[in-house]
Amino acid sequence: MTRDEVTQLILTKKRSKGIKWSELGEAIGQSKEWTTAALLGQMTLDEEQADKIGTLLELPEKAIAMLQIVPYKGSLPTAVPTDPLIYRFYELINVYGTTFKELIHEEFGCHEWKVFAL
Repeated sequence: MTRDEVTQLILTKKRSKGIKWSELGEAIGQSKEWTTAALLGQMTLDEEQADKIGTLLELPEKAIAMLQIVPYKGSLPTAVPTDPLIYRFYELINVYGTTFKELIHEEFGCHEWKVFAL
C-alpha cells in the first residue's frame, strides 16, 4: 500500500463516516490543520495517534503503519499548481514571499530566523 493509496482511503473513509478534520484532530490531541496535513501525507503520526486514527476510520494495519513513516514533503502534483485556490496561495508567495522574508528578518532579527532553518 502506497502513501497516496492511504491518503485516498482516508479521504474515502472520512467522507463516508461524516467525520470532520477537527474531530480527528481532537482525537489525537492535535489541531485540525496539523491533522489534515498529516492525514494528507505531509506529517508523521506516532504509534498512538496512528492507532486512534486507524480505529476511527477503520483502516487496515498497513495503512496505520504508513501513517508512522516520515513522508516526502510537498503534495502538489505539478511545480505550478493548477487548482485555482492553491494557485492563489502560490501567487501570494511569488508576489509577497520576499516581502514576508524581509519583514520577518526586520521584526525578529536574522539570528532568530536561523532557528527555523535547522
